[in-house]
Amino acid sequence: MTSSRFIITVIGSDRVGIVARITTVMASYNVNIVDISQTIMQGIFTMIMLAEAPKENFDLAAFQQAMDAEGKSLGVEVKVQHEDAFRFMHRI
Repeated sequence: MTSSRFIITVIGSDRVGIVARITTVMASYNVNIVDISQTIMQGIFTMIMLAEAPKENFDLAAFQQAMDAEGKSLGVEVKVQHEDAFRFMHRI
């Protein structure tokens, strides 16, 4: 199976349910977490994930919209970037 990898960042005020609700959206799009790091810094929740989804029939725009909508309902900012774009933007 070929896949497409993404960097997903979540930042905002900490509250109950952020991880549960974000990962529920991910699961509904068959997106798997490859690696994850999260921390709470003085009440600010931060999470970054490397995730992957099957390339076949994966609608990145719809996934980004769903993640953005869930983030807004939680009061956090969610960004989804394709791994290639992320690496290009952050190269040295």
